[in-house]
Amino acid sequence: MRNTTVDRKHRTHILTHWFSRSNRDRLLSVLSPMLLLVLWEISARANWIDTRFFPAPTEVFRAAGVMVKTGELWTNLSVSLVRIGIGFVLGAVPGILIGLAMGLFGTVRAIIQPLVDGTFPIPKIAILPLIMMIFGIGEESKYVVIAVAVIYLVLINTAAGVRNIEQIYLDVGKNYHAGKLMMFTDVAFPGALPMIVTGLKLGMGVALLVIVAAEFVGARSGIGYLIWSSWETFQVEHMYVGLLVSALLGFASAILLNILEYVIIPWKRR
Repeated sequence: MRNTTVDRKHRTHILTHWFSRSNRDRLLSVLSPMLLLVLWEISARANWIDTRFFPAPTEVFRAAGVMVKTGELWTNLSVSLVRIGIGFVLGAVPGILIGLAMGLFGTVRAIIQPLVDGTFPIPKIAILPLIMMIFGIGEESKYVVIAVAVIYLVLINTAAGVRNIEQIYLDVGKNYHAGKLMMFTDVAFPGALPMIVTGLKLGMGVALLVIVAAEFVGARSGIGYLIWSSWETFQVEHMYVGLLVSALLGFASAILLNILEYVIIPWKRR
């Protein structure tokens, strides 16, 4: 009788754990896109939607499988990843350094803030023709347009992170006669780290948007080129493969940056 009661309590505990709010939310996060795909598939097979423009998901996945086997998908994906990686680093590193300087030193902020305020609203893809005039139509122009898009978001968030540091920490550094380098590395950088990571997340999202748009008009390879060329030749399934890959890139980058945040900002763990 006692063993039966213990087993019942154990099963109840397991059920309570699995139906907890966090697990329920994870389950819903998986089920919602799957439900959308199922509805899309049913609608396509029942001819409720025009399959010329909205092919069934199974046809899109079939096309993706063919493109993987031929190497077309991997070639375009690898090219875009290299462009995103280099451009992101070129924008994020200066953004962090300038943002820290703006947050710590009023003179630097007075010089740079008007420039940021005046140029930030300009759509970054709109200056792609100018960048191509300066850097040519090669890879350099792709790196630069991504870097320009990323640097603003990282810079603004980093400067805001430094400004939000409690004054007592800055005063402690000054009282112990910390040099400028130590103020950067031991006070401003750790204090602004949560906002820096937020800026990196935003910058990566914008980098994915910008690279696809840049590859529409200024490239002969990459995910953006795949989407655009598929539209021009009306290979709709291939176009959806490119869109799917773009979505997966965004999802994967968000997971990686969340892991980075979990590792380097342990005090934010919940």
